[in-house]
Amino acid sequence: MSQTPPVLQVEDLRTHFFTRAGVARAVDGVSFSLGRGEVMGLVGESGSGKTVTGFSLLGLVDPPGRIVGGSIRLGGEELIGRSERDWQALRGTRIAMIFQDPMMTLNPVLRIDTQMIEAIRAHAPVSEADARERARAALARVGIPSPDERLAAYPHQFSGGMRQRVAIAIALLNEPDVIVADEPTTALDVTIQAQILYEVRKLCAETGMAMIWITHDLAVVGGLADKVAVMYAGRIVEEGPVDAVLDGPLHPYTHGLVGSVPSQNRRGQKLTQIPGMAPSLLSLPPGCSFAPRCARADGACTAMPDLVAAGGDRAMRCHHPHQPPGETAVRATGEVAGETGRARA
Repeated sequence: MSQTPPVLQVEDLRTHFFTRAGVARAVDGVSFSLGRGEVMGLVGESGSGKTVTGFSLLGLVDPPGRIVGGSIRLGGEELIGRSERDWQALRGTRIAMIFQDPMMTLNPVLRIDTQMIEAIRAHAPVSEADARERARAALARVGIPSPDERLAAYPHQFSGGMRQRVAIAIALLNEPDVIVADEPTTALDVTIQAQILYEVRKLCAETGMAMIWITHDLAVVGGLADKVAVMYAGRIVEEGPVDAVLDGPLHPYTHGLVGSVPSQNRRGQKLTQIPGMAPSLLSLPPGCSFAPRCARADGACTAMPDLVAAGGDRAMRCHHPHQPPGETAVRATGEVAGETGRARA
């Protein structure tokens, strides 16, 4: 993938929220790139900036928040500064989002076929019959039984998990260049989740569609993503190929996340705990934001560490990283996931 230009290039993205209590730097200097067909897992605690990063990529940040700097290039074209009309033309065709709450996608008073057909015909000059067939195929792809019957139903006639599958199908309708998925399988049972992850991975490989998968589920990241990025307090603290990061996390925060997964511990052994709580984005500590919770912190951590390359397409932001297994004094970056699901779909 490194031989071809990235389909999505994000550089020094900064999205801040201007409140009466002060400025919350929800996204503060985030950079990454995605190649065609590549899947990146984006993980971190609640409030780390993952969802705001995703919303920024689609121009969906509402006041008092706004993008204050950086660059978002989709297929080489700059998106920051585009008009709302331009954003509307891009959403759903070149970049799409799967929301955690499916009712952010679905209109409760319209039938499913109406919503899906309109989503197709708004961007492509196809007949209603062709659009209906594409909608039917999309529902079948995400494991919805009797798709013809479901097309005639309203959202309230579906279970929560079924509504989420419809929302995923709608995002896939026009096969966009990039999909941002914000924990879309949280409400689904493991069987349906596995089916959807398989189909998503297959679609990315066949069409070249790139994906950012935002999740708290480390097993999903291990089984789905090519690479991972760990966020903390609005910044990426580690990134790199998924297997390298999961097998040898270097940043203390990533190390703690991986250690807290039950499958990483021997039977009867206590789970690793990260002490304290994530800081308020309105009053971040000086230097490294993780220092107050880090057992390895010292005076050097009062200065913000840079995100440095560590070899093997890895990078990390830490003055005192852990060493990967079997190596001496290596600096790297990582992501979080459990052992379960480490095999690629």
